[in-house]
Amino acid sequence: MKTKYLSKVLRYLRKSIKSWPIPVLTSISYQQNPFMVLVGCLLSLRTRDEVTDAASKRLFALARTPKKILDLSQEQIETAIYPVAFYRNKTSCLYEICRFILNKNKGKVPDTLDELTKLRGVGRKTANMTLVLGHCKLGICVDIHVHRIVNRWGYVQTKTPDETEAVLRKKLPKRYWKEINNLLVSFGQNICKPQSPYCSKCGVLEYCKQVGVNRNR
Repeated sequence: MKTKYLSKVLRYLRKSIKSWPIPVLTSISYQQNPFMVLVGCLLSLRTRDEVTDAASKRLFALARTPKKILDLSQEQIETAIYPVAFYRNKTSCLYEICRFILNKNKGKVPDTLDELTKLRGVGRKTANMTLVLGHCKLGICVDIHVHRIVNRWGYVQTKTPDETEAVLRKKLPKRYWKEINNLLVSFGQNICKPQSPYCSKCGVLEYCKQVGVNRNR
């Protein structure tokens, strides 16, 4: 896919997502709370959206601030977020992140990529998502959906999400940076699936090189 076709493709996706379920992190971002976005991102790692959604709702029913998280016992947090992947390790990360925010960052969630990625358990995906959805700042969040789809389109040729992010920062027009994750996560969950994508239902198939697609529906 060439960059000149992106505007048509993304225009189609903006219309299409209105009929698809809202990704859980997008839903959390409606609270306009950077801390909740950061926590939601952490819980979502290696975890299906429906599991993340239920776990985050249980946790946020108990606590929505770093101070209130620290008031909870380890057992309370683990019970709330189970069965997200690595729930015990994520509980430990949550405590450490909350202590940093309260004791070393004046109660604020960091708002730069460098500072966010210094937090335990926070990689570039989580950091970029927190910047974009939590702080409304510029960033490119590349998760498995974004990585898979832009490679499938033939827009990039990369091996890892971090490599994809680096290429997109050079190639993708900045006006698309903030929205690319939400659009492609929805697209990837509903049409452009990892295995046997619904190419017969895809409204942007004519622009897609279908790289790596051996079977489709």
